[in-house]
Amino acid sequence: MIEKYQDLTVWQKSMEAVKQIYRLTDMIPDRGNYALIDQMRRAAISIPSNIAEGYERNGTKEYLRFLSIANGSKAELLTQVEICKMLELVPAVDRDVPDTVIELLNEIGKMLNTIIKN
Repeated sequence: MIEKYQDLTVWQKSMEAVKQIYRLTDMIPDRGNYALIDQMRRAAISIPSNIAEGYERNGTKEYLRFLSIANGSKAELLTQVEICKMLELVPAVDRDVPDTVIELLNEIGKMLNTIIKN
């Protein structure tokens, strides 16, 4: 039984994504990449934050609106992780990390879409 937003699997996975994004962005060299690092962290934090805020709002319409915002932040973050891959910003020994993050974000997206549709 879900009694609070922390019980939502999608929120829990989103919190894991925040941890993974911080791990990933710590690997990116600082040389001129501060804006990308900052934006990635903000987008990651936005996902569970909007899930939580929407859950605590009154009414389904509000909840769905915030889930939609979380889904948008997920798409933004996916794009930024792809940019990291394209620009090869992650050291060669850690090149699997972006793919792991992408898989997690895609899973979160599927969960958000299922909740929104139902």
